[in-house]
Amino acid sequence: MAQDYPDADLAAVNDEPPPSGRVPLSRQRIVDAALDYIDAQGLPGLTMRRLGEQLGVEAMALYRYVPSKEDLLDAVVEDLVAQVRADDVVLDEPRDGWQDFLQRMAHGVRRMALAHPKAFPLVASRPAEAPWLRPPLRSLEWVETFLSGLLAEGFSDDAAIDGYRAYTSFLLGHLLLEVAVHGADVGPLDVLDDQTGEPGTADYPTVSRLRKPLSEDRSAVEFEEALEALLDRMTVDRNAHIRG
Repeated sequence: MAQDYPDADLAAVNDEPPPSGRVPLSRQRIVDAALDYIDAQGLPGLTMRRLGEQLGVEAMALYRYVPSKEDLLDAVVEDLVAQVRADDVVLDEPRDGWQDFLQRMAHGVRRMALAHPKAFPLVASRPAEAPWLRPPLRSLEWVETFLSGLLAEGFSDDAAIDGYRAYTSFLLGHLLLEVAVHGADVGPLDVLDDQTGEPGTADYPTVSRLRKPLSEDRSAVEFEEALEALLDRMTVDRNAHIRG
């Protein structure tokens, strides 16, 4: 019976052009469909077969454009990061001081996360271009923008790196908690092996120069520093209330 055929097979039986012929497949169209699926259904249910059904094609047709599901998920992350770059409020360099620069960037990342809460955990869990790049600013382009922006505003190398670490820790921790409220599955994250090859950094001179200190593992120190900063802020709030 006709209803037993998938959409693509049914079109062939009825001597109609396949759906992919009516609206040609492309890598971007597949990535967009995958993001739409994740937004609606969540990440755990995404399969190449279901994505093919959504696009009206056999799953095998997708592999011409995305060699594997892993490649597809990486492409979704690239698309999410590109959305922040395309945000009209986010700047490529400071114009009204470094605080305005970082506030704009943070709000741009947050807008992306809240627009795609079920997909945002991928930004944290997919392997980055290098294991020492930290989500959600996980591309060489974004790290170059961040570091060069702070250096132009008078930060030393060490201060810029410390700022990068503190800023990304704050953003990731806050936003993962926030998207969880909006239905995101944040645990356990789909973390893959981070032993990626070293990326070419010739086009990113600041990242290239600071690559060694960027790769140092200071997670324990950062946790203590963040906790100390939180307690200091709570002390200020407490004293203000007492004086009030």
